[in-house]
Amino acid sequence: MEPLDHSRAPVLEALTAYHGSGQLPFTPPGHKQGRGADPRVRAVVGEEVFRADLLAVSGLDDRRSTGGVLARAQELMADAVGAEHTFFSTCGSSLSVKAAMLSAAGPHEKLIVGRDAHKSVVSGLILSGVRPVWVEPRWDPELRLAHPPSPAAFEAALAEHPDARGALVTSPTPYGTCTDLTAIAEICHARDRPLIVDEAWGAHLPFHPDLPTWAMDAGADVCVTSVHKMGSGLEQGSVFHLQGGLIAPEVLKAREDLLGTTSPSVLIYAVLDGWRRQMVEHGRALYDGALALAARTRERIASIDGMRPHGREDFCGPGLAADLDPLQIIIDITALGTTGYRAADWIREHHAVNLHLADHRRISAQLTHADDRDTVETLLHALSDVAEHASWLRPAPTVEVPDPDGMRLEQVMLPRDAFFSRAERVDVEEAAGRISAEMLTPYPPGIPAALPGERLTAELLRYLRGGVEAGMVVPDAADPGVRTVRVVAGS
Repeated sequence: MEPLDHSRAPVLEALTAYHGSGQLPFTPPGHKQGRGADPRVRAVVGEEVFRADLLAVSGLDDRRSTGGVLARAQELMADAVGAEHTFFSTCGSSLSVKAAMLSAAGPHEKLIVGRDAHKSVVSGLILSGVRPVWVEPRWDPELRLAHPPSPAAFEAALAEHPDARGALVTSPTPYGTCTDLTAIAEICHARDRPLIVDEAWGAHLPFHPDLPTWAMDAGADVCVTSVHKMGSGLEQGSVFHLQGGLIAPEVLKAREDLLGTTSPSVLIYAVLDGWRRQMVEHGRALYDGALALAARTRERIASIDGMRPHGREDFCGPGLAADLDPLQIIIDITALGTTGYRAADWIREHHAVNLHLADHRRISAQLTHADDRDTVETLLHALSDVAEHASWLRPAPTVEVPDPDGMRLEQVMLPRDAFFSRAERVDVEEAAGRISAEMLTPYPPGIPAALPGERLTAELLRYLRGGVEAGMVVPDAADPGVRTVRVVAGS
């Protein structure tokens, strides 16, 4: 078989051909290449956005898709990263991970899931009726931070639940920490069970040897990646990769069809296609530069009074994470005597710099191949300035982060059953002991603290209320202020 030509970009080429052939659409979208769009809108988002927004079928390709445009683009993407099959998604990894879950397990079947899963995984449990078997993350008691679950934890869960249909793990986390995916894949495959990896934060991992091992190289069966997070994709641009024989490609595609839109964005497809070409041709050099820039940035942040940028020496080791993505620059600001929430808000207000994560004691900056000396200098100036003005941000409310035992809630109902049950809203002071009928998710990073079907505890509720008062955001709660909580009626 001849090697594929990665200088080609089938979607971009088809888009160029569409415009070059003078096609006239009497189909959606109704703006008709922007002619019907309000000029005030075009002035803000640009003419080319509308020109690239057309039907995938009877537009980019003919009504029978005889040009094979999307199929060829997906084949090139799979070849670029060493997967057997790749599927594009224009609904983000939130959809992709649900499709992957539903391809491994059905209603009331068990799936081993790391409890640090994103809320999209919990949404998949609610939609599917899959019964989760939770695996606990590894906890750093000194830094009060969770890392992905260990291979031993997955092995124990599979031994206790041999009827589980597979396993799902999140790696890297939004904090950049990774588990040993190779070991977890071997544990799953010894039992003939598939491993799904939510690698939303790892689109760049296949393209440089100094980055953590990516899921397909580790032997995972399905890997879900958000190209818009660490790659050059537009928001909602996601891909999911498949290899091995434990999940059939037609099953995964059918699950994606069940959940996905019938009106995919050609604009998102085109940018995914172009990103793959960019990475094959220039990825190694781009990440040589990005990794060197990240190392220099860490050194300079370390010289700012009150700031400690974390590295592998802090996050990796026995009982902690297996590896760390160095492009996620996590900064502990405990010595400044304020919270990450306040520091991040101050930096945005005074420097127009938006940070990635903020929690009770940390802020973070996500670097990518797009950053350079100028963007980093702006970041460093903002960090130095907030350190100099830290006294303005004191005293900060204290957030009582429970130990793992205090964060661990008993799952007494299936997430689906609790979510769709009759529910009532009660004051937070009265919610301890009741069964949650909603997700309560500090965001970002979007990992639910409480799930539908879990029995709430006073300690967990104090954490959420204290967090909200300190600046935490809980956007999916019926009451984002967490003064009231939605619970299963009669629980």
